[in-house]
Amino acid sequence: MPMYEYVCSKCNHKFDHLARTMSENGPVKCSACGSNQTKRALSVFAVGAESTKSSAAPARGGCGRCGGPGPCAS
Repeated sequence: MPMYEYVCSKCNHKFDHLARTMSENGPVKCSACGSNQTKRALSVFAVGAESTKSSAAPARGGCGRCGGPGPCAS
C-alpha cells in the first residue's frame, strides 16, 4: 500500500495518508482540521542508509575472521 504526503489548503497542515490502492483519488481529510481541501504533496525519500555496524573485511586486506592474508591461511 502506498503512503502519500498531503498538505491542507485550509490550515496548511502537512500529513501522511496510507492509500488502500494506488488508484485511490478521492478526497483525503486533513488530520488536523478535518477539511477535504487537501492536495497530494511532492515527497522525497531516501534510498539506502548508512549502518553503524559493518560486516566488511578489515581495511588491511584480511579475511575478516582472523585478519590473515587469505581465508584463514595463517
